[in-house]
Amino acid sequence: MKARNLWWLAGGLTLAWLGWRWSSRRRRMPCPAWLAWILENPLTEAVASAEVTLDRIGLQLGERGLDVGCGPGRIALLAGPRVGSVGEIVALDVQPAMLARLRARLAEARVCNVVPLETDIAAPGALAGEQFDRAWLVTVLGEIPDRPAALRNVYRLLRPGGVLSITGIFPDPHYQGRARC
Repeated sequence: MKARNLWWLAGGLTLAWLGWRWSSRRRRMPCPAWLAWILENPLTEAVASAEVTLDRIGLQLGERGLDVGCGPGRIALLAGPRVGSVGEIVALDVQPAMLARLRARLAEARVCNVVPLETDIAAPGALAGEQFDRAWLVTVLGEIPDRPAALRNVYRLLRPGGVLSITGIFPDPHYQGRARC
């Protein structure tokens, strides 16, 4: 490819990213399912390894984990084997298409202890009665319109001493810096 074409491509991608970032700040739009490939590619893995993210979350064998905004399951797919057959991962998303993609990936990998669930974490009483050892939001906090309600619900769902992990990745259009978190 000619250098000139590469500049046009880079400029177009930059404009698309800036447009998405601007519009998503105005309307809190989740990453559409047709863009799931962005979350599942080697570049994303190089920038924010799912294994490293799980190491930082500290997920242990036998624990119960909550993946809020799981998307196509980049983290949930690897979290299931980490907690073993005695543990469980509940993977939440508001988009049925993302959950369908996750279900297919779970079946292909033969992971049986991840439960995909279509739920809005900010909804009153979301997952009433459930308790988790760890909960995480990976590149999703900026997509949630009512962040305070969502975080209150996650806090309510954690067992005493439970851990909440929030991970943001730049250049995610919904990136939330440390100060904002």
